[in-house]
Amino acid sequence: MKPIVLKIGGHDINDYDFLAKLPHVLQTLPNPILIVHGGGVEITDLQRRLGITPRYLDGVRITDTASLAIVTQILRGVVNTRLVSQLILGGLDAVGLCGVDRGMIRAVQMQVEGGQDMGFTGVPTQVRVEVLQPYLDAKIIPVIAPVCLGEDGEIYNVNADHVAGAVAGAIQPEQVVFMTNVEGVLNEGKLIPSMTPLQAEQLIEEEIIFGGMIPKVRTALELLNYGVSRVVITNLTGLANGSGTTLVPND
Repeated sequence: MKPIVLKIGGHDINDYDFLAKLPHVLQTLPNPILIVHGGGVEITDLQRRLGITPRYLDGVRITDTASLAIVTQILRGVVNTRLVSQLILGGLDAVGLCGVDRGMIRAVQMQVEGGQDMGFTGVPTQVRVEVLQPYLDAKIIPVIAPVCLGEDGEIYNVNADHVAGAVAGAIQPEQVVFMTNVEGVLNEGKLIPSMTPLQAEQLIEEEIIFGGMIPKVRTALELLNYGVSRVVITNLTGLANGSGTTLVPND
């Protein structure tokens, strides 16, 4: 049975009610589960407390040397450990990993137009499926922090959405589920069950998709570029009952 890749963002990681309910929902799913998580909220908080001004380019964090230490500490240490512990306490078997472990996810420095130096912000280039597959076969949930090993030997902070896409592109899961706090994309309170990228952009233009849902939709759409055939935006309830908004490639 093909696995489900679950992408969990930093806001959900901070929500202990979400973390308490997550294991119970995952236990209802027949598929193997793989989780990729973010943690940007806590990274930003620690940066500011240490007097470092967070810098972004088009929503992507620019990672200097000092910030890389914070990213590694928060993602691989604090957040990953918190999530794994909650899964185990909830009766599941889980293991915390990051892209550096066994060279599982390789990356190169992100290059952007205009010549902005992104520092230690990377993009994934390779995923070793053979590292992940034994866990999935044994019904152990790999919980992946998006800290990756550079082709040049450096450590890179990689956007969790990009890691989820790269992992999904490599293992070809049944679906990628993009977690949010509502049941999916709504139109006047009613769930939109499916949409293509063209339809999504039209709904954004018509302001049916608005506010914080816009980056969620666009980020989910980016996963289709990795060869993922089905991406779902939903919440825990939707994950449990198989509902949500499914994004599929254009015809």
